[in-house]
Amino acid sequence: MNTLTISAQHRESTGKSSSRKVREQGHIPAVIYGGDQPIHIYLEPMAVRPLVYSPNFQIAELTIGTDSLRCILKDVQYHPVTDEVQHIDFLQLSPGKKVKVELPVRFKGDSPGVRLGGKLIQKMRRAKVLTTPEHLVDQLLVDISKLEMGQSIRVRDIEARDGIEIMNAPAIPVATINIPRSMRSAATAEKKATAKGENA
Repeated sequence: MNTLTISAQHRESTGKSSSRKVREQGHIPAVIYGGDQPIHIYLEPMAVRPLVYSPNFQIAELTIGTDSLRCILKDVQYHPVTDEVQHIDFLQLSPGKKVKVELPVRFKGDSPGVRLGGKLIQKMRRAKVLTTPEHLVDQLLVDISKLEMGQSIRVRDIEARDGIEIMNAPAIPVATINIPRSMRSAATAEKKATAKGENA
């Protein structure tokens, strides 16, 4: 599990005007939830880029003075025009306390359908799970080594991990091996030719 250490500073004042002032100074306002009470902080934009602009699931270790809090990213607000980060919500991780997170779904194995010319189409990139910090992983794996052309693999096929409950419906497709149009056309033409020969 990759952990990013990010330095943060306390915000004494809160509210929209305070957040606007923080942004005007070139910082990003943020809030840490999950503790006894919310902690209002601000961070440097460059420090959070590896966390915000990454497809990977990562832990953020926020250092605030002498304190160090292990957190996960819960929500990011972007500017509607510039796409700059405007605000971040973190959730503090507490041992034994369950959290809901979205984990990337990755594939392992070689699909026979792909080897024959099919195209792997990923329909679900992240799965919702319920787990505790002790059981957190950075990804979920699904084996596609038996996936033939035209077949789909579903949530129920994701490899089980101890202490992790997948919350998505089991029948939802995770990936499909699409049959290329050229191969479908060739198969259709072959069937027509066969049928014509049989009727001759």
